[in-house]
Amino acid sequence: MTRRRWIADQVSGNRAVLIGEHADHLVRVLRARVGQEFDVAAGGVVRRAHVVALEGSRVEFELGDEIPLLAAPSLTLVLAVFKFDRMEWAIEKCTELGVARIVPVITQRTDAHLASASAKRADRWRRIALQAAEQSRRTAPPEIAAPVKFSDAVGLAAGLRIVLSESEQQTQLRELSESQPSEGGILLAVGPEGGWTAEELQQFRQTGWISTSLGNTILRAETAAIAAVAILISGLR
Repeated sequence: MTRRRWIADQVSGNRAVLIGEHADHLVRVLRARVGQEFDVAAGGVVRRAHVVALEGSRVEFELGDEIPLLAAPSLTLVLAVFKFDRMEWAIEKCTELGVARIVPVITQRTDAHLASASAKRADRWRRIALQAAEQSRRTAPPEIAAPVKFSDAVGLAAGLRIVLSESEQQTQLRELSESQPSEGGILLAVGPEGGWTAEELQQFRQTGWISTSLGNTILRAETAAIAAVAILISGLR
């Protein structure tokens, strides 16, 4: 049976610690015991570990041998802010698929109340990403950036910058992912409900982003994000 993997909250030498709600789930729900073995990600490295102490909402591990892993792909998802329940679904699933970073973006079609509430939502997105990272046996959750303005997002740098566009008729994402090098990392921009505005798409083009499509079907924002990440990740592994 595959051992459950945990991402440490604190690391010191050969000791790692889970604290708070993170530890509480291990103690109360999974009923961890002293001596029980798990895989623990500490400082980006996964090591075999066993529980040495359980104290309230705190679990301490002694770390053992390192477990060799393949290098993770460098894909940043630039995700327009949309309805929070659906956006959380996208964050969870894209974390499971392996994105390295998620940058929430306030766009012209982001509802005003969502834009104003998004900054306070970032901590919840980080908790969702942490849980999804452990579930999918990652060494660390993706970085969840604080929400940024569109003008800041369009200026982000990478070796390959891709924007999904419903109006794109020629370039398909799968074809692009197979033909373009990924050195320097990849940025993938996915728009809000209703898509990017014509002005935003023009700014993408003017700053060197490549416009692509997932096909003729019009997808919800969260579906488009998950599908596009899956296509790109499969080409990077």
